[in-house]
Parts: sequence; C-alpha cells; structure tokens
Amino acid sequence: MKKVLGVIGSPRKLGNCEVMIKEISRNISEPHELQLLRLSDFNVLSCKACYKCLFDEGECVLQDEFGIILAAMCEADAIILAAPTYYLGANSSLKRFIDRGFAFYPKVDQLWGTPSVGICIAAIPGKEGHGLLGVENFLKMAMSDIKLTRVAYAASPGDVFFNDTNKATAADLAGALFSPARKPEGPRCPLCGGDTFRLLGNMSVRCMLCSNEGTMDTSTGEPVLAINRSDHELFLTKSDIIDHKNWLVGAKNRFLDQKAALKAVSVNYRQDGTWIKPLK
Repeated sequence: MKKVLGVIGSPRKLGNCEVMIKEISRNISEPHELQLLRLSDFNVLSCKACYKCLFDEGECVLQDEFGIILAAMCEADAIILAAPTYYLGANSSLKRFIDRGFAFYPKVDQLWGTPSVGICIAAIPGKEGHGLLGVENFLKMAMSDIKLTRVAYAASPGDVFFNDTNKATAADLAGALFSPARKPEGPRCPLCGGDTFRLLGNMSVRCMLCSNEGTMDTSTGEPVLAINRSDHELFLTKSDIIDHKNWLVGAKNRFLDQKAALKAVSVNYRQDGTWIKPLK
C-alpha cells in the first residue's frame, strides 16, 4: 500500500486546506494510507546560512523539528500540498521550511521524483497573487515530480465544498497524482512547466519557477515561449541538484579563502545606523 503525505500549509484546524487534502485522498483510486502534517504545528527555525549541513552529512545544527517533516517527505510515495493565500502569497510556513533546503541535498535519492500535486486556496476569485507559485516552489525545491497544481476559491472553513467546482478540482488532482504526466495547458516553461513569468522587455521573459530566461513570440496570436537552460541549474535534473550542492560546498571554501578581505568590506559598515532591539 502506498503512503501519501498530506502537507497542510494552514494553521486552521479542519480548515479548507485540510478538508481539500482529505477530499483529494478520497478520490485517489490507488490503495493508500494518508498521513497528515500541519507545517505550523512544528518548530521550524530560520536557516542560519552556516552551510554546516552540507559538510556534516546533512545534519543541521539547529535543534528543532525540521527533521521530522523532512523524514516524512522522504518516506512518502506521493505528496499532496495545500496552502492558503495570505496577502497575495502562500502562507509563510512553506517558505520557512523550504529555506532549510540545504539539508535536502543528502536526501536526494529519497526525495527525487516523488509524485506530487498542489493546491492554493484564496478567499476572493483572482486574488491568489503568487500563492500558487509558492506552492509550486515548495514542491519543486523538495525535488518532487509535480503532476498538477490548481487554485480553489473559498473563505470560511468548509466553504471550499459549497460548490461542485472545487469538488471536481479535488477529483482532478487525485486522478493526476499517480498518472503519467499530462500535456501542459496554456503557455508553459518548456524546461520546468511553470506558467508564471516576468516580462523583461523586448519580448524577453524569465520563468519565475526555474528562473531561466528566454523569449516570447506572439506572432501566431498565442504566446510561444523559448526558455534557455542556464549554465547553473538548481533542480531540472538529479545531476543539477548534485552539481549545485558541489557549487555550494565550493562557495564555502571560497569564502574561507577570502575571509579576511571580505571581513574588511563588512567591518567598514559596522557603525552605520541605530539598531532597534527586541524586548528582553
């Protein structure tokens, strides 16, 4: 029996994100066990950018509960992620966790290619902002194979299933999870499948999911995107991930080699400004 992990990016108990994940699970035809975790339930500290997890076999120096979540993701056969929109972006619990992503690299064999689906829930139609991009970023940086992502609109807890549209969305996501990749809908990045782009001028664009640049041709009436693979990728292939880890290790070594010169630059700014301190 497969193990499906439902990752809830909302602090609300039995809120729309939680019931959406459970509805998706109910529609999965593959026999499975649903395991659930709520990101906000766990003490996940902010990354210190110390790089020690890259050198100490993935062991983070921060004493918190990050490892519990990571272990659950490594053991899962598939992942369902749901997150609410807060001020036009996905709940911050997603970013806090994914910022600790240096610790993912030693787990690449367990994480790579895990099938996933994601959904962003917003209260007002059209006001999800970059919430769905946040959901997709989480799943991509966690090295999963994103099968399908969607947006659903609902405000009050339970409101998500006051209409048949969101029920159909749940069924669609469930059907995609263990199925072969679908043909992309609409203009997509040919490298990562993202559909969010920054316009750079002169018909140049940057994919906001994989951060690669290219061009957009609208001469046929429909946008056609040509996105170029860069010299430094993060997650397009498994070897990209390993190469990026090696680059990070090299960056730490380069820092140590130039530490004195870099410190001289920083120290020059030490006395600028007046600090506002937190209460003791």
